[in-house]
Amino acid sequence: MAALVQGVRGALSISSCLLRVTLPRATLVGLQQKGIHTKLCGAIPSAALLTSRNEQKNVVSSVIQRWMSSNPGVKPTVDEIKERVLRVCKDFDKVHAEKLSLETHFLNDLGLDSLDHVEIIMAMEDEFGFEIPDGDAERLLRPADIVRYVADKEDIYE
Repeated sequence: MAALVQGVRGALSISSCLLRVTLPRATLVGLQQKGIHTKLCGAIPSAALLTSRNEQKNVVSSVIQRWMSSNPGVKPTVDEIKERVLRVCKDFDKVHAEKLSLETHFLNDLGLDSLDHVEIIMAMEDEFGFEIPDGDAERLLRPADIVRYVADKEDIYE
């Protein structure tokens, strides 16, 4: 039974990842063909349904602010990283916001399994715009660990 549940979870995870990656890129191609050029690698929700060019530009600019929130020349502060990490963790559906702190252990305190941990790491990769290698991801078991890892990656030291 456990193997069946893991198989279903894996299939759902793969299909949601495919939709999250494929659909926005297809939408961007459509926007680029209509004359809206941008170097954007995030999700544009329901942009294909938008009719006017102004609506499309508004969606693109809001997504740019969301996904590319840190300016290339400006490094985020440790407090900003903490806020973003906690926000991503709170947005994860299996995490109870009242139990979450920087020192909360994902597996022991929140009762998440390894698949949930991988999903949180993937959400962090989406939030901060870089890939976290599997070897490093295995050691990121608390939000404080993720904050320290991102700060080191961005060359920010406490």
